[in-house]
Amino acid sequence: MGPRLPLIAPAAGCDCRTCAFFTGNPKAVEPICSGCNTDCAYCGCARAGGGSKCARCPIRCGSRVDISAWMADAGGTLAFDDVVLGLELPARLPAFVPQVDGGDLATLDAGLEWPAYALGLRRVISPKALAVYPRFAGRSAAEGMGLRPGQLALLVGYGLDPLVEAVWTRKASLLAEIARQRWDLVLAPNYSMYGSQPRAEHLLNFRRNLLIAAELEDLGLPAVPNIYWFRKEDLDRYLAWMADVAPAAIAVNLQTFRTEADWEQMALPGFTYLSTGMPGATRLVVTGTSRARRIAELGALFGGRLILVSQNPLQYARHGAQMTPGGRVERQARVEDLFAANVWHYARVVEQAGGAR
Repeated sequence: MGPRLPLIAPAAGCDCRTCAFFTGNPKAVEPICSGCNTDCAYCGCARAGGGSKCARCPIRCGSRVDISAWMADAGGTLAFDDVVLGLELPARLPAFVPQVDGGDLATLDAGLEWPAYALGLRRVISPKALAVYPRFAGRSAAEGMGLRPGQLALLVGYGLDPLVEAVWTRKASLLAEIARQRWDLVLAPNYSMYGSQPRAEHLLNFRRNLLIAAELEDLGLPAVPNIYWFRKEDLDRYLAWMADVAPAAIAVNLQTFRTEADWEQMALPGFTYLSTGMPGATRLVVTGTSRARRIAELGALFGGRLILVSQNPLQYARHGAQMTPGGRVERQARVEDLFAANVWHYARVVEQAGGAR
């Protein structure tokens, strides 16, 4: 990353006229934002009304009493220009990676011998103790997961907001511990974007998502940044950044895009726009989607650049279900047999989607 920049902060009270990031402000230092969110649930908050609850608020805005500290922690800017990534994806990374829950992997993999497995952040760092679980303390990721020689260990650094926020505030120790575990690839922690939040929270989290990937890379780990967007201007900024940096991959967590409206109105239009301008060598890693139609739509946009990480093969198997081209089928079979069948099912779905372009 480049040098720290002069500190600027969003305007108090979300006052666009004086905000250093508002495109309509002729004095803006970084004109990257087109204005407030009209549906922001935090408008008229305790701080704006003269209350004393601001220090306990989980949302960052220009009125927050410690906004300068948060801006300094993010480098004093909301731009992407100084964030550089040089990661390379593992050569043996398959297009489909099953995410497991940390239990009985040797049994699950016995007849499968899949080249890579993923594990979620809450299986590595305790959400309560905010410390690494004993199974990973002093051990490599491969040892903690119980992988065979040559299998890849992926960390999906996503989780509920309290956990990923704790990773940020304690990153001096936690990121170093993750680096010591020598993961083959990390999907960097994702800082949330909700439509009901103030725009300053969006912009700060967009930058933090890139920064934490760069910090993991500085520690020697290949890390893929998670990206979110709310407006076209966000996508334009990502595309400009990717044109300069040419990252090996970007990641998108689709777990919150559950409804058809979420998919049709936010996710798919954004992916379509990204696909028109992403560097040709940049790959897309997605989590949280399992519908064959959605995977096919992503394949039509990104072709063989698509990588899917999913918990579904194991979740279905643990509930006695096998996924087939015709849908979910209840089976009287061992969990490991159902798991293997489900992994192959999703691998075929991703392969077919990747060849559809």
